[in-house]
Amino acid sequence: MKLLVIGGTGRIGSKVVERLRAAGHETVVAAPSTGIDVLTGEGLDAAMTGTKVVVDLANSPSFEDAAVLSFFETAGRNILGAAARAGVRHHVALSVVGTGKLAASGYFRGKIAQERLIREAGIAYTIIHSTQFFEFLPGIVQSADDGGPLRLPTALVQPIAAEEVADAVARVALMPPANGVVEIAGPERAPMAALVQRFLAATGDAREVVGDALASYFGARLQDDTLVPAGSAWTGKVGFEQWLRQSGPAQDRAA
Repeated sequence: MKLLVIGGTGRIGSKVVERLRAAGHETVVAAPSTGIDVLTGEGLDAAMTGTKVVVDLANSPSFEDAAVLSFFETAGRNILGAAARAGVRHHVALSVVGTGKLAASGYFRGKIAQERLIREAGIAYTIIHSTQFFEFLPGIVQSADDGGPLRLPTALVQPIAAEEVADAVARVALMPPANGVVEIAGPERAPMAALVQRFLAATGDAREVVGDALASYFGARLQDDTLVPAGSAWTGKVGFEQWLRQSGPAQDRAA
């Protein structure tokens, strides 16, 4: 079976490509470096020819409100249009647990728009809602660093390792469309502020974390359960300590 992986050179995309090829499937990598541009549409129609499943892992290079909305709307229309012309049978997209509750954030407004386009496209689909990746911890630290203590939400998180996200995406891509959302998460829940403090301690970072229920997360105020699955979810097995051992704290220092 032929699959097209949009964003197939990225953190998750490259791992998904490896898994699909190892399973014996023809897997085409879509990225500007391979001559396929989701913003201009260049190369999309040719790449879609004969494709049965599209896996959309593209992400905006900018988190600025207008830019991220434009990216997801433009890329979504181009990808879905090309998929419809090619007769693609299953559109798979990776999104975030709690996206629908985070409209105060410009980034998540972009994701909301992307999901709406998918639902309205008339193509069978599965939207995968993932919790935050462990690999995002340095970015969360940087987002809260204003020179003083790191003020972070006390809302719950249930982070998942990127390797297990790739496992889940590859598995869903080979399954029948859900025509809805499936959720994936890591095995452990903890307050965001507490988890970041553990990460800093493990990486030898002396910065202090202050838990604040009113602190924002990329521009959005969180409820305690915004970022964790509301019901049943596929749950990975890699917890925080195992992820640290496997990834090596030095490579993901929150410096």
